Amino acid sequence: MKAGRVRKIAGRVGLYATVTAFAAVLAFPFYWMLLATFKTDRDLYELKNNPLIFNDHLTLANLTLLFEKTLYLTWLWNTLIVGGLVVLITLALALPAGYALARLTGKWGERLGIGIFLTYLVPSTLLFIPMSRIVATLGLQDTLWALVVVYPSFTIPFCVWLLMGFFKSIPKDIEDAAMVDGCSRARAIVQIIMPISLAGILSAVIFAFTLSIQEFTYALTFITSSSQQTVGVGVPTNLVRGDVFFWGSLMAACLITSIPVAILYNLFLDRFISGFTVGAIR
Repeated sequence: MKAGRVRKIAGRVGLYATVTAFAAVLAFPFYWMLLATFKTDRDLYELKNNPLIFNDHLTLANLTLLFEKTLYLTWLWNTLIVGGLVVLITLALALPAGYALARLTGKWGERLGIGIFLTYLVPSTLLFIPMSRIVATLGLQDTLWALVVVYPSFTIPFCVWLLMGFFKSIPKDIEDAAMVDGCSRARAIVQIIMPISLAGILSAVIFAFTLSIQEFTYALTFITSSSQQTVGVGVPTNLVRGDVFFWGSLMAACLITSIPVAILYNLFLDRFISGFTVGAIR
């Protein structure tokens, strides 16, 4: 009995130690960004100082530079606009496509799903030249609409594949029973299938939004005006001037941008993992 209790306690201690170690590693980037945000330049560049603590007085100069000398708030607003529109377009196209492929009998549904997913694997560096021709033809250069048009080209394929796998996990008998009770197929999808698929839909939303706000190649290629840039391009292009890096302001911008995304992931972590794993193994 004592030996078993000792093993149980040792197992719990090992588990908590492992979790604590992982939490410390994952939280360290946020701690580092927080330190750099309020450190003075002298504290940042002095090699003799301990980099993990404040060796000098705290300063708000980095935040002042970020908010008063750059268009950071405009970049945040542009990022939210682009991310929101891309999510709406992605869901509008990926939901019916994923459902149709999931219910398509035979091997063609799986083959088409794999083919759509393979288009997501094409590197953006190979596509930005033909995409730029499309943007130029539509007259969308140097506007946020260029990103809204281009970003769904890589968010839709993955979300279709993800949602297809999730829809396959839902028994078809549920829809048949609803249709026998008088529901049309469209009504059965909206009132029954969609609520059941909330975890998969949420996974698609988080993926599409995160990928659109962190994309760099297309945003750098199609947007030149600072007032039209998103955070992913505006921060590095305006806070890195030649060989001068405004590290404090850079870290402040990264911290402010990453905290809402981290909170979003943590709030819906269980649903996100559920939707992602179901979509991956089907």
